[in-house]
Amino acid sequence: MNNQKVMNRWLVVVGAILIQLALGAIYAWSVFTPKLTASEGVYQFTAGQAAWIFSAGLFFFALVMVWAGKKLASIGPQKLAMAGGLTLGLGYILAGFFGNSFIAQLIFIGVIGGSGIGLAYVVPIAVGVKWFPDRKGMLTGLAVAGFGFGATIWVKWAGAWGGGLLNNLELFGFDTVRSVFILYGIIFALMVLLGSMVMKDPPKGWLPEGYTPPEANSEKASGQVNFETNEMLKTPQYYMLFTTFVFSALAGLMVIYCIKLFGIDALTYARLGSLNPSSPEFQDTVTWASATAGTAMAVYAILNGLGRIIWGIISDKLGRKLSIFLMCLLQGIIMLMLFKLGANKMSFIIAASIIGFNFGGNFALFPAATADFFGNKTVGKNYGFVFFAYGIAGIVGPQIAGLFKDAAQGAETPAAWLTPFIIAGVACILGAIIILFIKSPKK
Repeated sequence: MNNQKVMNRWLVVVGAILIQLALGAIYAWSVFTPKLTASEGVYQFTAGQAAWIFSAGLFFFALVMVWAGKKLASIGPQKLAMAGGLTLGLGYILAGFFGNSFIAQLIFIGVIGGSGIGLAYVVPIAVGVKWFPDRKGMLTGLAVAGFGFGATIWVKWAGAWGGGLLNNLELFGFDTVRSVFILYGIIFALMVLLGSMVMKDPPKGWLPEGYTPPEANSEKASGQVNFETNEMLKTPQYYMLFTTFVFSALAGLMVIYCIKLFGIDALTYARLGSLNPSSPEFQDTVTWASATAGTAMAVYAILNGLGRIIWGIISDKLGRKLSIFLMCLLQGIIMLMLFKLGANKMSFIIAASIIGFNFGGNFALFPAATADFFGNKTVGKNYGFVFFAYGIAGIVGPQIAGLFKDAAQGAETPAAWLTPFIIAGVACILGAIIILFIKSPKK
């Protein structure tokens, strides 16, 4: 079987990265929030409403991924990925043509766009693990790295490159926000369709050259015992892994939502001593703070992508359990320090990069851990149930931040952000403690 002519397995990685570059659209949401929430702007959404669009996208991403994982075998990876790309693109295009209200954007970006991401996301992971049973951590890291890198592209293109699409793009007579939605929707659909062309499972019985899978009962037999979903859901290990994922993802998703809003508040206050718009230096300072926060967003997204690769490689050496513990612990410490670090340009960017790096690790470590604990062959159908933790975190994290920010409207300090960051930091440390007690389940 190993001698028969088969596709080069690294093409799967290339296709996976291309798909994930487009799916990373959801992480670029914070580049739109200043225009959506501007009191003098076209939309005048509250911070909570902007958070709900983001949260809905994350929730439907995770919810639909559960269904997609169950249907992967019957529909096939290529068709499922194509359906995801078309749905994602359609959601953004509809938001461009009809997204003049909060409800419209909630449905088109949050529900439809998020569902498209959920349809396609599981495909590169499930296909890739079958092609790389010998390097699962590295593979899952590479397969989802594009998600983080994609956010960098969409953030910088919309906000800075060439003057920023949000500052100068107008299509079909729409404002810049809706024009960017249309352009991005077309691009997302095309990229996923192209990447899906190589989303094919290896031939039955194929193994990488030089790789011999360990015996099922050996100490190194991670992923060799396959649990069906109903069997997995009866194990305590599933609920421990799920809870840890909720706590770990909560922090990163909170920061993705609010990094630009928090950066503007914290840096402006640090320089002027208030957030009073009547101050003569206020607008110039806000412009500087906004540019700095945009840089922090881009660095966050780049490190998010690198974290997926590097944490995956680290976990192949240290093991998934220790890697998740270290990632959650470091994330918790940085989140507890973020409010203070946000007052200085350089420390704010460094903190954002560390949070992005650790957050990215979730998407390499948890699918690989799911494969280790519950089987390589069933990871496609099982990981959706683990990944639903991300959907819960996607509601809880941004909503906590939005709730405290809206409650503090009119305050001339950034103090509203302190409590959300403490909550997220404590949650990460609790996740680190939980993972220490997990052991491989017995079938």
